[in-house]
Amino acid sequence: MPSIRPVDFDGAFELDASARQTLFELLRSQGFYTQVCQHTGCGAVEFTELLFQPVPYSFNTPHGMAKQYEPYYQSEDYLIINVPANFMFKAKISHPNRLCAIYRKAATRPDIPAG
Repeated sequence: MPSIRPVDFDGAFELDASARQTLFELLRSQGFYTQVCQHTGCGAVEFTELLFQPVPYSFNTPHGMAKQYEPYYQSEDYLIINVPANFMFKAKISHPNRLCAIYRKAATRPDIPAG
């Protein structure tokens, strides 16, 4: 029986400027903010403009992400979500085929000025 062993995986990627702009517009849309808030129970969220490619599980990456993103995973102040496949399609991103986005939990909704 063959054994399974961890393989080094490079999660580095670069997005075309047009694809990045389209994706960021989708990830910042009010409708998506509302959807994220409904599913997470947060009052408001704000996109941090941080994206990463999930990596396979290994002893060095037990949460499926590079070490530099683990503080966000462990923090109560941030959310990590999978970028919806339809957003990837609309932005014409095929590589990488999966991305995660980091959102900061906000005290107030960014579209409503503070009183």
